[in-house]
Amino acid sequence: MPSISLCMIVKNEENTLARCLSSVADFVDEIIIVDTGSTDQTKEIARPFTSDIYDFVWIDDFAAARNYAFSQATMEYILWLDADDFLREKDRSKLAKLKHTLDPSVDSVTMEYHLDHDEYGNVTVKNRRNRLVKRSNSFCWIGRVHEYPGLVLLRK
Repeated sequence: MPSISLCMIVKNEENTLARCLSSVADFVDEIIIVDTGSTDQTKEIARPFTSDIYDFVWIDDFAAARNYAFSQATMEYILWLDADDFLREKDRSKLAKLKHTLDPSVDSVTMEYHLDHDEYGNVTVKNRRNRLVKRSNSFCWIGRVHEYPGLVLLRK
């Protein structure tokens, strides 16, 4: 069964972070929180879930912050979430099954990314994104804003 690090970048997420972490904490082996300058209770809310909380001086570059978070991970795979994300029960079941059945040759797993919800909390806009990536494959974040995970290609 593969080990999974959860990597998150956060700032002033006291209203959403506990729900996010509670939804995923029992599926991951390590939680990495990178705080980019919170002035609320974000870090205090994260502490019951992890002691791996790092400060990152904000340099107007989301990819740099996410890459720093990825650099702290020690498990085989890295799952990334935003603080306003959370796993619904059906997604929790899928992740539990995936963790037990994931072929070690798999480098990346796409998962639904919920972009918008209606007034009842139903997902109205979604797409798929690489959410789980193999740490050893040098995935890195690209783009200061609207960042996305890519591969570092070694050039000779």
